Amino acid sequence: MGMYTIRNQELVIEVHSFGAELKSLKDQSTGREYLWQADPAYWKRTSPVLFPLVGNYKNKEMRYQGNIYPMSQHGFARDKEFTCIRQEEKELWFRLEADEETKKSYPFAFVLEIGYELTESRTVKVTWKVTNQDDKEMFFSIGGHPAFYCPLNPGEKQTDYSIYLEGAKEITSRRIGEGGLATDTLVTYPLEESCLPIDAHLFDYDALVVENHQTQKVSLLDPGKHPYVTVSFDTPLFGLWSPPKKNAPFVCIEPWYGRCDHEKFEGTLEEREWGNRLSPGEVFEAFYTISI
Repeated sequence: MGMYTIRNQELVIEVHSFGAELKSLKDQSTGREYLWQADPAYWKRTSPVLFPLVGNYKNKEMRYQGNIYPMSQHGFARDKEFTCIRQEEKELWFRLEADEETKKSYPFAFVLEIGYELTESRTVKVTWKVTNQDDKEMFFSIGGHPAFYCPLNPGEKQTDYSIYLEGAKEITSRRIGEGGLATDTLVTYPLEESCLPIDAHLFDYDALVVENHQTQKVSLLDPGKHPYVTVSFDTPLFGLWSPPKKNAPFVCIEPWYGRCDHEKFEGTLEEREWGNRLSPGEVFEAFYTISI
């Protein structure tokens, strides 16, 4: 167990083997930290990996082949010790494999690999690689949950900041209800020059869940409307989140392949909305980038 560090001319990042979690993203020249530093008064995590579940199962359990499997929100990977399998000057890779403990809540033989690479001067590439090592089809979700300081500077207010959603004139979010489950309520936010102001009540109903590829690039903008962090992705959904009604000084931009269950869902693991499936031996690979 430990912290691993890589750097290039512009950035230095730290990743902990517990959860293979990105824990620090700093500008080399200024020392400025961009990632939320996990103050438990607001939220004890920084950038957890969500696997094999994004969000919640209904009633925190799932039916599969006649059995019931319990699982807490966002799955178990974020609370597992990963093995560092490769460390190079500008790249890190971590691995988690199924064991008897994981099979109590997730009955598949899998390998999950998480990669971090400094690809450009001010960009981190985060790669997910999921391998089905079972003899049956495997069903899973995966997602990122990086949290970024917002406001960035002392004395500023979060409500002076905004969120830029490239190419969008409006975004529609699915409201999350009781038990962290999706509802039928859709909320449309008009944008001004693709910008969504952060007001004090934006996250009152928990995360904004944005489905159907409404944008592939999201930035946080400072009070001068300058982007200071940009997350780019090709995921079908993403979330925007800050803890409801806490005035927490960070915002998460979360690329997702998967989502919580709908409050009316009564189906099995195979029937979940936005789920992913892998044939025996098949590999899923995807990535997102963080640029500052």
